[in-house]
Amino acid sequence: MDTIAITGAGGNVGRAIRPILGERWRLRLFDRAPIAELGPNEEGIVGDIADEAALRQAFAGVSGVVHMAGCTSEEDIDAQIAGNVKGAWNVFEAARAAGVERVVYTSSHHVVGHYPRYRRVGREAIIRPDSRYGLTKAFGEQAGAFYADQFGLRVMTIRVGYLGDRPLDRRRLAIWISPRDLAQLIAIGLTHAALRYALVYGVSANTRSFFDNPEAFRLGYRPQDSADAYATEIEATVPPENPALVSSKVVGGAMADQGYQGDIGRVDEW
Repeated sequence: MDTIAITGAGGNVGRAIRPILGERWRLRLFDRAPIAELGPNEEGIVGDIADEAALRQAFAGVSGVVHMAGCTSEEDIDAQIAGNVKGAWNVFEAARAAGVERVVYTSSHHVVGHYPRYRRVGREAIIRPDSRYGLTKAFGEQAGAFYADQFGLRVMTIRVGYLGDRPLDRRRLAIWISPRDLAQLIAIGLTHAALRYALVYGVSANTRSFFDNPEAFRLGYRPQDSADAYATEIEATVPPENPALVSSKVVGGAMADQGYQGDIGRVDEW
């Protein structure tokens, strides 16, 4: 059984997918805080992605890295750069230096969060971040492409929608992904023989999806779950969004409301 390293393994996404990935790999969990409850195939390492030497040590001997750590809330730009720009650079550089062949980078749908919802967004769409968070997560996507081209890493970028046991509202009916579907995408990134660099959307089989995802299906992704199973209940119990807010129009939702200025119709102008 090979070993993979997971940065940010103690977060919500890490906790959700670790039991699934642990059925196939030994997991080396890298996080700033100790992880109290370790599974049978898990080892914990306390460290920070700001420390490239610690990353290189943690990545020694692993067959792949799943990078999930970083600044995940809409903090100021310095925190975003530290977590999502310098942190992502450190992870890719440490993987290269440690001789790791594969990196799966968990990006975010907020990279394209300012697209209006009536547009179908594909992998070749111009980046339209809805926040400082989305802006800096886009750097990691480009860092992955650079390391794939320049140094020969095999990289999958996953623009994750919303991961949870179930979607919570109408917008998330379009962007939800189940833990087992995200784990399936990660496994493809860690194993697909022909992969060099791929950018896919991390969503389940949702008929309301905002995204075109042919690259994922070309690589063998076959989602097992769909937000459609929750649609009737959510549409009956969750109120519609406030149409006066930009969040009601765009893919990224409430993240776009933070500091938005001017006419919300501006998102339709390009």
